[in-house]
Order: sequence, then C-alpha cells, then structure tokens
Amino acid sequence: MFSIYRKELSAFFSNATGYIVVGIFLLLTGLFLWVVPGSYNTLDAGYANTEGLFVLAPWLFLFLCPAVCMRLFAEEKQTGTWVLLVTKPLSASQIILGKYFAALTLVVIALIPTALYYFSVVWLAEPFGNVDAGAFWGSFIGLLFLAVDYVAVGAFASSLTRNQIIAFIVAVVICFFMFYGFALIASFFNHAQMIQNIENVGINAHYQSISRGVVDSRDIAYFILIAIIFTFLTKLNLNFKR
Repeated sequence: MFSIYRKELSAFFSNATGYIVVGIFLLLTGLFLWVVPGSYNTLDAGYANTEGLFVLAPWLFLFLCPAVCMRLFAEEKQTGTWVLLVTKPLSASQIILGKYFAALTLVVIALIPTALYYFSVVWLAEPFGNVDAGAFWGSFIGLLFLAVDYVAVGAFASSLTRNQIIAFIVAVVICFFMFYGFALIASFFNHAQMIQNIENVGINAHYQSISRGVVDSRDIAYFILIAIIFTFLTKLNLNFKR
C-alpha cells in the first residue's frame, strides 16, 4: 500500500496537476475572503470571524476533490497500466487505499494553509484575539472529514470509467447530492421529525453540527461510514472488472 501511496503522491507533484489544484483552491479562497466584495469577504463582515471560509470551502471541495481523484483509476485504464498494476503482489484493498490516501493527502495539503486565515483574523480582531476559536477549529475538522468523504466518492467515480472527464462529472454530481440533495428532498416534507431524519442522511447536516464547535462521535462515525461505503463500492467495482 505504501508503495502505491508514494507513487501516486509523487505523480501528483511530478507534473502540474498537484500544483494547479492546490494553487487554484488557495487563490479562490483568498480572493473571496479578502479581495472580492460580498458575503464571504472577511473585511466586509465588520466583525472578526472566518465563517465565509467554511461556507465557501465545501462548494470549492465539490470541484477540488473530484479534480484530484478523477485520474486515480481512469488514467490507469486509459493508458493500459492498470493491467500491469493488478499483476503485482498487491490486493485490491492495498491498491485502493494507497491511491485514496495519496489523493486525501493532496487535499489536506491544499487545506492546511487556510489555517493562516484564523491567525490573520486573530490579529485583526479588536480587541486582539477576540475570535471564536472553537467554531473555527470545529469547522476546520469538519472540512477534513468532508475531504475524507469527497475523496472516497471521487475514487469510486474514477473506478467506473476510463474517461477522466466523465469521472470528474460523476463525482461532482454524487458529492453535490450527498451534500445538498437530501436537504432539497427534505424541503418537500412538512413533518419536522421527517425533515430532520432525511437531512441527517446527508453530509451537510453533520458538517454543520461539527462546525458549531462540538465534535460529536455520531458525526465522526457518519463521515467514516460514508468513506467506508464508497471505498467498498470501489473495491467491488474493480474486483468485478479485474
């Protein structure tokens, strides 16, 4: 597994892919939070908070994670190296997990620099340091778990096809549905308990829960379960085609 992990991580940074993906994510978050006027802009908010980052980032992740993951299996099939890969003394689980953790590492690398925004707001706050640290770090942990699930979905989408563009589109659609689709479905109901139950199936409800600064074990279990389900589906798909 570690040999696959090193190979994939090296592949991300041996060409422009890794740098472009990380650069675009940081550029967009920086522009929306500090330059472009609007609801996301920290300076326009009038008070010290980083809420804009955690409202914006999940939507950027909808494209960042699929962009990172679209090549994981699709490229191997397109170039014919998949046949060579499966002949190596590695199980399907080792191949999948090696690629999965490499993609997740790249997304985390893109996310870590955004922690600097917290320290920037702490410095700008009046009085100094008057920032809700619990809300920031809770939301930051929520983004990490969001990446865990989106990368699992992206890997699954990449395993379905040899076309990277199709893999990207499929991953975006699934991630969007998992994040926002259940809230849309819940809006058609009037019963409060039914609405809550439907929303709890989606990712957004658990992300919002963690973003309040309370890291609940049920939310963590949910994120891990979703990642396991899509990783298992990836394994089933690859074993079928193997």
